[in-house]
Amino acid sequence: MTQLKKSTEFNWLNDVSAQISKQAVKDACLSYQRFFKGQAKFPKFKSKKRSTPSFYQRYDKLKYRNGRVVLEKIGWVKTAEPLLEGEYSNPRIKHDGLNWYLTVGIEVETSILNKPVIKSIGIDVGIKELAVISTGEVVKNINKTKEVRRLTRKLKRLQRRASKQYSKFKKKGGEIRYEKTSNLLKLEKEIRLIHKRLNDIRTNYLHQTTSKLVKANPEYIVIEDLNVSGMMKNRHLAKAIQEQKLYEFRRQIEYKCQWYGIRLIIADRFYPSSKTCSQCGRIKKELKLSDRTYHCDCGLHIDRDLNAAINLREYGRNKLAS
Repeated sequence: MTQLKKSTEFNWLNDVSAQISKQAVKDACLSYQRFFKGQAKFPKFKSKKRSTPSFYQRYDKLKYRNGRVVLEKIGWVKTAEPLLEGEYSNPRIKHDGLNWYLTVGIEVETSILNKPVIKSIGIDVGIKELAVISTGEVVKNINKTKEVRRLTRKLKRLQRRASKQYSKFKKKGGEIRYEKTSNLLKLEKEIRLIHKRLNDIRTNYLHQTTSKLVKANPEYIVIEDLNVSGMMKNRHLAKAIQEQKLYEFRRQIEYKCQWYGIRLIIADRFYPSSKTCSQCGRIKKELKLSDRTYHCDCGLHIDRDLNAAINLREYGRNKLAS
């Protein structure tokens, strides 16, 4: 790194903290170690076009005082929110196209939950509703609410306007470029704001839902191992699956269960939770996606998602018994 800084091409490395470039090498090393251990996929190259701009900040140089934080080689920066007191670990600074964010790790004591209210729950996630619980509770789809639909319609209108602007100011001949006017830049900023607003609404809803499920303090929770990347290949359902943020739902359930010491059981990906009768155990092979009610020869008529949630709960019970 020292030799690179002396060269003309990489002379700009002297303008930033030395820890930023060192930590980038450490992060790459950790990514390859996780790949060879089978814990993660092969590391992807972080391009300026697709990746979120972010960099490391030295934890021992990070100080917060009176609504301002000091950053190495940058100086004092005003913060929108106060920073909690304590020893900071792994500080990172990132930019989402609108705002700059500082994230730090702080050790806090987790609160001890009361005795379990319910013994176990099975959770079946889907597209029509976010989740159906084996207790009969239904978690509504946030994308069907009035506010999200209003923002989605507004986003479509702005994107159509931006598309017309791109076509209008497109340079002809040679390399394809766009002449961005001030109005087009304002339009792009407004589009990013709506994207952020929609993402914040969906993420906040997931946090509220997962916290409620975990704080009920069940003995164990059972969810299915969905192949989300494979489901996204269905062009008819890809947009609905993406908006539900099913992977984020599982990620939040996993770490919150770990926080409070609740056992989490992941059902096998090929376990037929929707096709199995929760009363007699018979498997109905010809069950279409359009069949929203499960009808069995034993006389059971039940919502297919509730049927799947009950089967997932029994899956966890049988796994613990064995």
